[in-house]
Amino acid sequence: MTHAYLSSPAPVALAHRGGWLIDDQGVRSTDLENTAVAFQHAVDLGYTYLETDVHATADGVLTAFHDKTLDRTTDRTGAIASLPYSEVSRARVAGKEPIPLLEDLLGSWPEVRFNIDLKTDRAVLPLLRVLRRTDAWDRVCVGSFDQNRLNRARRLYGPRVATSCGPVEVARLRLSSLSPVLRPIAGRTPVCAQIPLSQGGFPVLSRDMIRTAHRLGIQVHVWTVNEPAVMERLLDAGVDGIITDNTVGLRDLLVRRGRWNRELPETSKNG
Repeated sequence: MTHAYLSSPAPVALAHRGGWLIDDQGVRSTDLENTAVAFQHAVDLGYTYLETDVHATADGVLTAFHDKTLDRTTDRTGAIASLPYSEVSRARVAGKEPIPLLEDLLGSWPEVRFNIDLKTDRAVLPLLRVLRRTDAWDRVCVGSFDQNRLNRARRLYGPRVATSCGPVEVARLRLSSLSPVLRPIAGRTPVCAQIPLSQGGFPVLSRDMIRTAHRLGIQVHVWTVNEPAVMERLLDAGVDGIITDNTVGLRDLLVRRGRWNRELPETSKNG
């Protein structure tokens, strides 16, 4: 049975940190990544799946932000985990936009699905509290580049929350596609494998891996793909989703192929 998070038809189009903002002259910018402005732009384009990251402040407030520190993208400095929210809330991304709370994003677009990357162990419990307050269990897919962190989240959140493969599970999936006698996934089955094309100079994705994942009922989403020609090849190979900054390019490609889906999942329509 398909998890409610993936109840929309594939391919799934996910706006990476909201995706590129395009101005009136066609100039693209990632300066406002993971801001309400970027997410609104993607929603206005018709995206019903948004990708974001979460960090918890020193007092346990869950922010939608990628980096450990404020330094790269905001007008302030310091580690989010070491600062109270009263300080983090004063930071402005690109000197313009506040760092949003995940809870506010879930409330702003109640019809939208969110793919959430747990960036630190400190974020695990605050996310649980946010899910309880918002009752957004079916609207999120949680992933992490740390397998132990992801396993802990699964134990705490329970089966209602969809999860993607952790790094150990991706490796098992890849190896089992090369040698079918190997057991691909142990424990609770993730709903998707979200992977790059390659890592460290070695290919991760293959048609055999896609077939192995599909045999297990796992979708394959590829990140972060911005070239339309590569998107075409991936869709032809059978991937189920693409995570992109190039939100206009992916939308236009799926429209041309007759596979752009703006229909909201039934659970979202019914609130």
